[in-house]
Amino acid sequence: MEKKYYTTGQFAKMANVSNRTIRYYDKQGLLKPHHISEKGYRYYSDDDFVKLQQILSLKNLGFSLEEIFSMTLRNDVSSLKESFSLQKKMIHKKIQHYEAILSSIEEVDEYLNEHDHLEWNKLVHLISLSQAGDDIVEQYRNASNVEIRIRLHEKYSTSKVSWFTWLFDQYDIMHHKNILELGCGNGQLWIENKDKIPLTSNILLTDVSKGMLEDARSNLFTIGNIDYKKMNCEHLLLEDESVDLIIANHMLFYVEDVNQALKEIKRVLSKGGLFVCSTYGSHHMKEITDLVKSFNQKINLSKNKLYEKFGLENGKEILSQYFDDVEMHRHEDSLEVTDSDDLTNYILSCHGNQLEYISKDYESFLRMIHNKMKQTGKMHITKEAGCFICRKSFD
Repeated sequence: MEKKYYTTGQFAKMANVSNRTIRYYDKQGLLKPHHISEKGYRYYSDDDFVKLQQILSLKNLGFSLEEIFSMTLRNDVSSLKESFSLQKKMIHKKIQHYEAILSSIEEVDEYLNEHDHLEWNKLVHLISLSQAGDDIVEQYRNASNVEIRIRLHEKYSTSKVSWFTWLFDQYDIMHHKNILELGCGNGQLWIENKDKIPLTSNILLTDVSKGMLEDARSNLFTIGNIDYKKMNCEHLLLEDESVDLIIANHMLFYVEDVNQALKEIKRVLSKGGLFVCSTYGSHHMKEITDLVKSFNQKINLSKNKLYEKFGLENGKEILSQYFDDVEMHRHEDSLEVTDSDDLTNYILSCHGNQLEYISKDYESFLRMIHNKMKQTGKMHITKEAGCFICRKSFD
């Protein structure tokens, strides 16, 4: 069947949006015309209505244009199904959120009909519900990006022992009764080692993100001896010396005040207990950093050099202020990436400013990635990760 083409004005009218909106999305690289005539006229096709729907829907759900750019790069059937599935899931969560707000408003309204004053705790609860709406989008951002990064490491690792399997072996977990993980994310550590989880232990998974905790709970719902609690590691709501093993996997460099967090960790850790924290070094994934810098020197894949805050190079010095016994263990591994799409997705998922620059010339960026992969058929990537095992003294 011959494709139909529409001018910018026709396309905008059929989609019930303004010409200005279409031109703006074109300028931002989100919705390029299907065809440009020799005279410079821009034409859109029926396929572009699908892309426009995605853009408008994701924008209404609260995503930024830069995020939408990375979420709508592919238009194959599988990607479209994934996009619509995401939209459905988030709309259902939004509905549940607004239903909770409505219920709270009705409760406050009913209370005011019977009393001449308002209890402050009811208003605080309503404010809390209103503020929580942003968590829905934030949860997707965190969960999706974490999943992309984990997938790259799982798929292309050269090590015979996976990262989470290796980490779990460092904990000597069978000898610990009360276990705490800080920054548990989606629970991937426990998912990959679920057959090794001691049923006699009491395990508490914590994270600052309520959404991440919900994902972890969903992923681990069959395991009965795990509890979940939203908690900031700088202010642990736990009794002194109440935990035998504390785990912090790639999270201390995100903490605002590392020293305050370590004071709290030492406080709640029992005498003779273990604190195991993982991090990476200055050469970790350096080939990817070099690659994006060759495209644009202004690109930074992380807002800060996290390894400078807490990394393999300085971790022992920092930890030794709180623990007498500190050992560093390295996980020997590297990546051999063979799929340029996986590499691209990883880069786009990072926490830095890459979308700001890549979105302006995405086609050139793709060509650079493809040409790099063509040279050898794969890209070798250095991994420099490990953990520190700290034991609290019996004094």
